Amino acid sequence: MSYFRPAIDAMTGYVPGEQPKSGIKIIKLNTNENPYPPSPKAIAALQNIDGDSLRRYPDPFAHDFCQAVSEVLDVPKDWIIVGNGSDDVLNVLIRACAEGCDRKVVYPMPTYVLYRTLSAMQPAEIVEVPYGENFQLPIAELVAANGAVTFIASPNSPSGHIVPLDDLRQLAQQVSGILAIDEAYVDFAEYSALQLVHEFENVIVLRTLSKGYSLAGLRLGFGIANPKLLSGLFKVKDSYNIDAIAIAMGTAAMRDQDYKNASAEKVKRSRTKLSQDLKNLGFTVFESHGNFVLAKPPKGNAEELYLKLKEAGILVRYFNQAGLADKLRITVGTDEENLALIDALKN
Repeated sequence: MSYFRPAIDAMTGYVPGEQPKSGIKIIKLNTNENPYPPSPKAIAALQNIDGDSLRRYPDPFAHDFCQAVSEVLDVPKDWIIVGNGSDDVLNVLIRACAEGCDRKVVYPMPTYVLYRTLSAMQPAEIVEVPYGENFQLPIAELVAANGAVTFIASPNSPSGHIVPLDDLRQLAQQVSGILAIDEAYVDFAEYSALQLVHEFENVIVLRTLSKGYSLAGLRLGFGIANPKLLSGLFKVKDSYNIDAIAIAMGTAAMRDQDYKNASAEKVKRSRTKLSQDLKNLGFTVFESHGNFVLAKPPKGNAEELYLKLKEAGILVRYFNQAGLADKLRITVGTDEENLALIDALKN
């Protein structure tokens, strides 16, 4: 006899990237963290936290943070929902909108596999549509799948490609349910799909402070959508899902756009050099708009290289799944970390 629902017994849990043990020196290029520290203003906000703000429950709607997002992104304050990381908002979306075979979750593959995990937990039927050649968005197939929620990550992980805005607009026009555009890596990209939330009531754009803002350890993300769409999501989210420390630090980080943008520019310059260095070693490197690259070794021996790099104290991400088993996803580190990676691959 199982203690769990049949859906939980049947599913495979999400497997996060490896985390090194405390005290072990390692070059960590496997979970797409920003190699640079957070804004000094965010650190100052942490240092100025007072005990009284921790004694009380936090603001359930993170109004200070929403005000900062509103000012920076020029969206109405009541168009924002805040989550314990953008993963929390993904979970709220699926819990509120998807169920069984009548309210499916749809997305193209390969992409962020947490979509699959959260859908299986619900449970909701999952439709995974293969990307076309050169990661062309399969619009007709996605529409035909008739999802209650359709997820598109842009820029996408692990491929690194960005979806053309016209393709996203066409998809938004044609899907019958919600189109969730996951922009976790948008701070390293050339454009955003944010304008679509003003054009379409059924579009939500998701953002995180984990990547561009160097706050992966804080767990803070948000969604932007028409209040009509958000109204159902607010019914589902946990009452106090964002703590007082995250609100204070996130607000300070959001207001320090100059620092975030400068950090992102450093990552983008390093991404260009890392891509070229890998190509010089015979790798096939896919064009990336995130803070990582997807690279195919000249011999296709991705798993072997992953293991040998791990022995050398360098973690990269290997996906043992169709279409990715001969490739490695490599986070862009500092120039020194990237050089150490290239040197290790040369050896």
